[in-house]
Amino acid sequence: MSANSFDARSTLRVGDESYEIFRLDKVEGSARLPYSLKVLLENLLRTEDGANITADHIRALGGWDSQAQPSQEIQFTPARVIMQDFTGVPCVVDLATMREAVKELGGDPAKINPLAPAELVIDHSVIADKFGTANAFQQNVELEYGRNKERYQFLRWGQTAFDEFKVVPPGTGIVHQVNIEHLARTVMTRNGQAYPDTLVGTDSHTTMVNGLGVLGWGVGGIEAEAAMLGQPVSMLIPRVVGFKLTGELKPGTTATDLVLTITEMLRKHGVVGKFVEFYGEGVAATSLANRATIGNMSPEFGSTAAIFPIDDETLNYLKLTGRSEQQVALVEAYAKEQGLWLDPAAEPDFSEKLELDLSTVVPSIAGPKRPQDRIVLAEAAQQFGQDVRNYVSEADLDEAGKESFPASDAPAVSNGVVSKPTQVTAADGSVYEIDHGAVTVAAITSCTNTSNPYVMVAAALVAKKAVEKGLSRKPWVKTTLAPGSKVVTDYFDKANLTPYLDKMGFNLVGYGCTTCIGNSGPLDEEISKAINEADLAVTSVLSGNRNFEGRINPDVKMNYLASPPLVVAYAIAGSMKVDITTEALGTDQDGNPVYLKDIWPSEAEVNDVVANAIGEDMFSKSYEDVFAGDAQWQALPIPTGNTFEWDPQSTYVRKPPYFEGMTMETSPVSDVQGARVLAKLGDSVTTDHISPAGAIKADTPAGQYLTEHGVERRDFNSYGSRRGNHEVMIRGTFANIRLRNQIAPGTEGGFTRDFTQEDGPVSFIYDASQNYQAAGIPLVILAGKEYGSGSSRDWAAKGTALLGVKAVIAESYERIHRSNLIGMGVLPLQFPEGASAQSLGLTGEETFDITGVTALNDGGIPETVKVKAARGGAADGDSVEFDAKVRIDTPGEADYYRNGGIMQYVLRSLIRK
Repeated sequence: MSANSFDARSTLRVGDESYEIFRLDKVEGSARLPYSLKVLLENLLRTEDGANITADHIRALGGWDSQAQPSQEIQFTPARVIMQDFTGVPCVVDLATMREAVKELGGDPAKINPLAPAELVIDHSVIADKFGTANAFQQNVELEYGRNKERYQFLRWGQTAFDEFKVVPPGTGIVHQVNIEHLARTVMTRNGQAYPDTLVGTDSHTTMVNGLGVLGWGVGGIEAEAAMLGQPVSMLIPRVVGFKLTGELKPGTTATDLVLTITEMLRKHGVVGKFVEFYGEGVAATSLANRATIGNMSPEFGSTAAIFPIDDETLNYLKLTGRSEQQVALVEAYAKEQGLWLDPAAEPDFSEKLELDLSTVVPSIAGPKRPQDRIVLAEAAQQFGQDVRNYVSEADLDEAGKESFPASDAPAVSNGVVSKPTQVTAADGSVYEIDHGAVTVAAITSCTNTSNPYVMVAAALVAKKAVEKGLSRKPWVKTTLAPGSKVVTDYFDKANLTPYLDKMGFNLVGYGCTTCIGNSGPLDEEISKAINEADLAVTSVLSGNRNFEGRINPDVKMNYLASPPLVVAYAIAGSMKVDITTEALGTDQDGNPVYLKDIWPSEAEVNDVVANAIGEDMFSKSYEDVFAGDAQWQALPIPTGNTFEWDPQSTYVRKPPYFEGMTMETSPVSDVQGARVLAKLGDSVTTDHISPAGAIKADTPAGQYLTEHGVERRDFNSYGSRRGNHEVMIRGTFANIRLRNQIAPGTEGGFTRDFTQEDGPVSFIYDASQNYQAAGIPLVILAGKEYGSGSSRDWAAKGTALLGVKAVIAESYERIHRSNLIGMGVLPLQFPEGASAQSLGLTGEETFDITGVTALNDGGIPETVKVKAARGGAADGDSVEFDAKVRIDTPGEADYYRNGGIMQYVLRSLIRK
């Protein structure tokens, strides 16, 4: 029950139903607040308990100073939690382990139970092994079940063992698309109350739901577990960036072009840790699908959320996707009553403002390794010619100035562009040549765009027009279609567009994330061999949101984000060297050149298909029994009981060691003495670099572990699928094939130098870590700017902690990874302003002492700690000293750190209740 200090409790009547609500207008200053802060204000009013959430917190939010730096901590209680299976499996593993720990500490295991709705969508496990055939989908599903049976049995157990926990089975869709199409409420109803739908999710792209007016963002699995168990999310009232949209998109531009433009603008502006909120006349002209596409990319520009207020477009989408009449009426009534309804002419109080005229957006792609690196499509071939020089050998660069004469079926290569034509003899006996820049993966994938019918229909129409002109994909291109929900294939079928996609090689491979998270599957063996033997810098083009190094496919060095219709166009062109805006993609049946403009659909054509092929009945049918699953899912045998029966032989699900030796009393925080550097890293090291999700190589510590446990190489599966096994994940931490550890120059991958041995030989990071821990030597990580950007991978923090790392010292952090480190008891520190490992002369060979950490034992948070780095490994030798900023940002985070991590904090709290 709320303390209701502001007398805000009221009643809202909608049709025949009455709901208790908490009126925002009872708080002085609420009317001028941005939409997102109004949602937070309602959250505080409803959960005010006089202790953790007080009237002073509510007044502080009502009196928010838009220009001040964040300093006021509040406790946000999300209405629900959403997970995908890569991050959800370790969540359920941790909950199962916590039940046993509670029992061992004399508590009631039943206390470990979600207190708010928690929904998990299995969408990250399907791999596009099979493609380009009519039965590719069925084959991939069978492979998926074969590889993941243990995990799926475990999740089915969780569905029966935990209250309020539901699982959407495999082959249904992508978590964020399922969320906006079905799970999102926009306005929640529970225990007679109506209130804004809010959530946290174990995937950074949870922000896609911001397009529906739902405030939510990605957190690590450990934070999600705490939220499921009733712990509020500790946060500072953020700065809010107002992003004004004016005008309308020009014909020929897509939502993808828009979102890449916005990503570039906001990443350049700097929005890490801030909310972004869209306003202005252009919002009304932005379709819900486009809003969701923009919201989805929030992690790519670094903001916590990227939200759109509720308006008629929101209601129309809720109706289209099969929400009940009462629900739609409630959303409208509640939003208007609470001042949450969009006023296109209003200018709320924002901390900062940006503006974009939609008519200025031009066709774009982004790459070759970051989503914010936008390239105007007309300049893409020229830009590739420059960028490829960073991915090829010196010998290839020497050859670049010479005239090259590629085979007639390969793209034309201009003089001066790096070229290395390489012959491939395919399995069917055909022979062709590939070169640097060859598009070897063309994937319509990821919730970002597959939730948007306008760009999906445009892709299908490009395929249709291309087929009618006799064009086809190049034989070296792996083409895949992985929609975010079954609704997509339903409307393709209804519009009779599926045959054209199939003819172009874009057969359905699965309903899941596939290529965007590294589940692209292998390239044809002959192509892979040619790429690796010639060391070609080949490319992928995907309609996803992530294109980080080493993420998409181990054979592919350069990755480009593009709209679905451009993915089809590049599959036809076959190379990034082709300027698809001016050069012919091929020839028609009569030998005439065919250009992109000849197969690009008009806006009217796209809109006509969308209007006639998509209906409410499709959504109702797809989601009518969404948690039941097919016969294969229902036939999985599951254990019973409220504690899990761990299988000691399992290589997928193992009991982790987080609570071993834990007592009810906390141990004092200590300084770090005599630490060694496990890795010295540069800028923009992502959670992909720290905790890879892709393929497991046989000659790595993780591959060796699986081999030793009797797993055949073909059954290794991916790192992501084995997140329920800490033994695999520790060995995979910092094992990304593109990681460059500056302590071990000349290496690429999971290598370091092991200073427990004479002269510090190069070693696998995992092996060195084991030696350091056996010797009782703590470890630190040195890093540059934007450390931990990318996906909200709790294993990037869990693996770091289990490797024995006590502190990370970076120039700056991405929000989720910084909080995850604290959640695992790892201290995030920041170099002094303007300083770096390089400017301080640190090589990574030093021995580190970090003092002043013990000040946390006094209840406060020290602003800085003293770091002393002794060169030559000798404490009395030459040394560097500096004051590192402590990046424990809130009192709540400090409590987690003092407890050794968030899970230990929650466990102790629940037992004491």
